[in-house]
Order: sequence, then structure tokens, then C-alpha cells
Amino acid sequence: MNDGAHDAESRLVRIERLLESGGREVAPAWRRVTHGEPRWAVTAAILVAVTLQLMLPHRLAFRPSWVLPVLELVLLGGLIAANPRRVEPRNRRLRWLGLALIGLISLANSWAAARLVASLVNGTEGLDAGPLLLTGGGIWLTNVIVFALWYWEWDRGGPADRMMGRHQYADFLFVQMQSPETAPPDWEPAFLDYLYLSFTNSTAFSPTDVMPLSRWAKMLMMLQSTVSLVTVVLVVARAVNILQ
Repeated sequence: MNDGAHDAESRLVRIERLLESGGREVAPAWRRVTHGEPRWAVTAAILVAVTLQLMLPHRLAFRPSWVLPVLELVLLGGLIAANPRRVEPRNRRLRWLGLALIGLISLANSWAAARLVASLVNGTEGLDAGPLLLTGGGIWLTNVIVFALWYWEWDRGGPADRMMGRHQYADFLFVQMQSPETAPPDWEPAFLDYLYLSFTNSTAFSPTDVMPLSRWAKMLMMLQSTVSLVTVVLVVARAVNILQ
């Protein structure tokens, strides 16, 4: 479809929306007050991250190995008790509780990744390719979840601020924001969108269809790509060397 036809289609879509709204342009959902997003997706991702931490070899885990997972589950339980179904801005202290939870998961995975890299460089880790790939894959997947949580928690002030439409300018530009006619009127980014962003950034080592706009978003994506690249290169190189 050429640019002229696309512009004409966009005008028709805007006209239809004007007619449906009685002559008033309807603001997209990500710019107006909406219901809080369901909590199940972010809860499931955190539980997966905690499970992956518990499956790590004890030599790579933060000592004692049970402390951080238990603290993470306690904090998660507090968040669920406060808002069991949806992420809603009931108390600003809940935001700090959520940030503390993400910080603990980040600390645990950073510790494990650093220990793994150091052991691979020193030649004390990776005597068997199978366990090495499983360990490296678990750290890599946890890294994807961790950065998805940070993107979700910081984009336009976090999920509570996004629900209230308090920030006009986005930190991440999704396709649906550029082309609203490609999505339903009530579309707004949720945790699974940020999980997709984190996964593609960890595999492609660069933005794909979601563009970072703010400086902190660019720096965070650059950090994630660096961590992912180092982890993948070292683990795969060591595994290939063992197999040969």
C-alpha cells in the first residue's frame, strides 16, 4: 500500500472515530485514565524468576541460597494481598515495595551471572556442556524477566501512573502508538508487551519494533544487550569447546 492510500485510510479511521464519539476525538487509552492492568502476568513472571533462582547451582547463588527467594516471595505476597486482581495506585508505598522486589531479583541474578562469567574465564566452570547450557539459559531467561520488570515499572512513571494517564510523553514507542488504527481503542501497553520488548532486545541485541525514546530507556536497553551478549557468547563458546 502506497503512502497516499495509507493516509486516506487513516483519515477514514479518524472520521469513523469522530462519528462514534459524537464529534469529539477520543484520546488513546494509553493517554487517559483506565482500569489497572491484571496482575496475573507479572505475578507469573516473578514466580518463574524465583523458581529459576532456586534451580541454580549453590556455588553460583547468593549465600545462603534461600534468603533472597524467600524475601522475594514475601514481598510478592504483600503486593498480591494489597492488590490481588489488578495493579492499582492505592498506596505509594506499594510502588517502593515493588521496586524492592525487582531489586532483589536483579541482585540475585546479577550475582549468579557474575559468578558464572568469572568461573568461565578462570576455567573452573563448565566441565559438562549440558548443565552449563541449562545454567546459562536459566540466568539468561531470568535476565529477560528482570529487565521486563524494570521497563514495566519505569515507563511513564510505572503502571499506576500509566493507569491515571499522568505522563503525556512515552519512554517506549510501541507500534500501536504510532498507528492507532491497528489496535482496538482500549489498547495500552501491559506487562506482556514489556516482556516481549525485553526478549527481543536480549536476542537481537538492539531495538526491533519498540523504540526507546528517553535516555534512561536507551541506557537500560544498552545494558541489557551487553549482559545478554556476554552471557550468551561465553556460555555457548565454552559449551562448543566442551563438545569438541
